[in-house]
Amino acid sequence: MKDSVTIQQRENMSFDVQVNGHKMVLDASGEFGGNNEGPRPKSLMLVALAGCTGMDVASILNKMRVEYEDLKVIVDGNITDEHPKHFDSMHIKYIIKGKGIPEDKVRTAINLSQDKYCGVSFSLKKAMDITWELIIEE
Repeated sequence: MKDSVTIQQRENMSFDVQVNGHKMVLDASGEFGGNNEGPRPKSLMLVALAGCTGMDVASILNKMRVEYEDLKVIVDGNITDEHPKHFDSMHIKYIIKGKGIPEDKVRTAINLSQDKYCGVSFSLKKAMDITWELIIEE
């Protein structure tokens, strides 16, 4: 199995992106010659991690028949000061809202995502530390 994306330069630092049959734009800020017309590539690494683990956790909780009102995943990445500037760590906040949320089941779902199912997390863990926390809101 393979996956592929295509980007094509539009102008300056902006690129058209084709991914999974969808289109989007990548761009840099004005400070770096762009027009700020789209997200930065490094930020999309955070999106990939949040999306991968968020979808895992939602799927696992559904299979566990855990009912909740809202699930939010926030990923913060620490970028180094020296070139090549890269993430040296990421921290995931899982925020789940609902009444009577079974914390043990949510933690099990998160651990399954982080240790078994999320390929993005698996890949990124080879390059950096990834930590997480759970916040339950009633």
